[in-house]
Amino acid sequence: MTKRTVVGTVVAVAVVAAAAGGGWWWYDQGQRKADQAAQAAITAYAKGWQKRSFGDVTFESAVGNDRSPAEWQADFDTVTSGLGKSTPVTVKAEPVSREGDRASSTFRVTWTLAGGVPWTYTVPVKARLDDSGDWRIVPPVDASPWHPELKPGDKLTATRTWGTRGDLLDLKGKPLMPMGKVYPVQLDPGRANADTARALEKIVDEPAGSLVAKLQAAQKSGSKAPIAVITYRQADFDARRDKLDALKGVIYPAREQPLASSRTFGQPLLGSFGPVNAEMVDKGKGRYAVGDFAGTSGLQGQYDSVLGGTAGVKVVSSGRPSTPMFEKAAVDGLDVQTTLDPTVQAAAEKALTGTKDIPSALVAVDVKSGGVLASANSPALGFDRAITGRYPPGSAFKVATTYALLTGNKVTPTTQVSCPKTLTVDGRSFKNFEGGAITNPTFAEDFAQSCNTAFIQLADKLGDDDLAKAATALGIGTGWGKALGVANAFDGSVPTNNGKTDKASASIGQGRNLVSPLALAQLAANVARGSTVPPSLVTEPKPADDVDRTPKPLDPKVVTQLQSLMRGVVTSGSGTAVKDVPGGPVHGKSGTAEFGDKNPPETHAWFIGYQGDVAFAVLVEKGRSGGSVAAPVAKAFLTELAR
Repeated sequence: MTKRTVVGTVVAVAVVAAAAGGGWWWYDQGQRKADQAAQAAITAYAKGWQKRSFGDVTFESAVGNDRSPAEWQADFDTVTSGLGKSTPVTVKAEPVSREGDRASSTFRVTWTLAGGVPWTYTVPVKARLDDSGDWRIVPPVDASPWHPELKPGDKLTATRTWGTRGDLLDLKGKPLMPMGKVYPVQLDPGRANADTARALEKIVDEPAGSLVAKLQAAQKSGSKAPIAVITYRQADFDARRDKLDALKGVIYPAREQPLASSRTFGQPLLGSFGPVNAEMVDKGKGRYAVGDFAGTSGLQGQYDSVLGGTAGVKVVSSGRPSTPMFEKAAVDGLDVQTTLDPTVQAAAEKALTGTKDIPSALVAVDVKSGGVLASANSPALGFDRAITGRYPPGSAFKVATTYALLTGNKVTPTTQVSCPKTLTVDGRSFKNFEGGAITNPTFAEDFAQSCNTAFIQLADKLGDDDLAKAATALGIGTGWGKALGVANAFDGSVPTNNGKTDKASASIGQGRNLVSPLALAQLAANVARGSTVPPSLVTEPKPADDVDRTPKPLDPKVVTQLQSLMRGVVTSGSGTAVKDVPGGPVHGKSGTAEFGDKNPPETHAWFIGYQGDVAFAVLVEKGRSGGSVAAPVAKAFLTELAR
């Protein structure tokens, strides 16, 4: 009996299948359509998430989650805004599994956080076929649909993290700008009022009404962001703290940053550290985000990627803020080694105080190594004229002209070379400073007194490329600017001459000749050493465009003569201002460089030279003469250094 029943049943099924085979086909087609509909609904959800817009998604109102699609959109925006409103997100749905009117999948969600850091996790997804034939996304009842570990009401926050910042090191390996505490004074638009702003203007010495206007503008726009006013170091903050404490709506959240010994020490070379601006964020290729702090100028800015390391990121939930949901550790920064000597730098900066508000610069170079010991500028904040400035060298260039004359056997120190008041070359008149003249001088006396007309007479004996060759031999225009490790460093330019007047002008440092103070300081160092070595400043990391630093010997006989001539400038010539400074004999050369279109032309004042193992160059813009203006600055520098 059982067997038949089984057999009969099998036969019956076979007969039905044979008679109604088309029914199975229709059934299979229906299943496929249901699969496709479920897949389409879940895919639309994935695309909506990726676009951050769920307008095309139908949600089911589950028990405890009775929300409209608009409310789910608002929930998504609220929960994920802490990751960054423009943070890219990709969502990939795994194959959909369907059983009747229920379907499920898994989303692989990847947020590309600040700095290009990917955060990937999976989210289970469910859908249901409703009575009207539409598939709806079924949100979880007791969890967030945006991450399986989130509870309803939790919010995500991504925070940038930074490791230990590296230091700018001096030549002895000590930090030039160690970390120190600062206090950014700010106005809180939500608490401050006009009276607060007016009182703060007096404390921080801001123009009357300026902070009031900023506060009113912020309050009118509805901005809650603090208004930056000024950042104080500890001592400056302490002197004002009581007054600041008395003002409602004034805040000063302390933080640490690299700080030199004073606000102006080593500026603008060392640079500044502070909040990044919009341009840095735009050009940073993901390195910076709004709210970051970084090097913003000088070496701090140029080497920020080295000093600052690589940012990490941490994602937390408001429900469990102490337990990161995701974390990528920051990479500590590395130190940047320089050749700077804080003692020499301090002496250089103190010497420049004598120029007051007049733009000026002083560079010092170690004779033995070529390392830059100091680079001082006045005003201290602004243009780095010491290393990147471009100026005619004036008579300071006569050191190079003399090297060309001596190596070419065109003159000797004892040769008599006349020094008339004026001299005409191809119709162009040249004159000495203030129209002076010397009676029957030797070339050594012409050099000491910086006689233009004597040098112009001798220049006629030189070839058109002799001055350029001499400048190159002494290190000017040899390409070390790109190897110094400082952006836009200028190593000088002395082109081949193109005629008698061009050569005459070039022989006294005019015409098309251009140098930076550093270029002339290294020239003086090369004469003192007797060989040419490119200057260095940043030694680690090694500059990408590094140059051969093997010393190139200069003509020893000529170097000895040139050193003697430079000593004569100090003992009996235009540089007697440094004759009696402590620390040993000084060798030097003054320079007065004409520039501009005024009649008579304006002049820059130069004094270059060396004492012992320190070579230097002083520039004072619009100075009357090198001997009367720049040489006294050199005296103040060497005197301070001797202490």
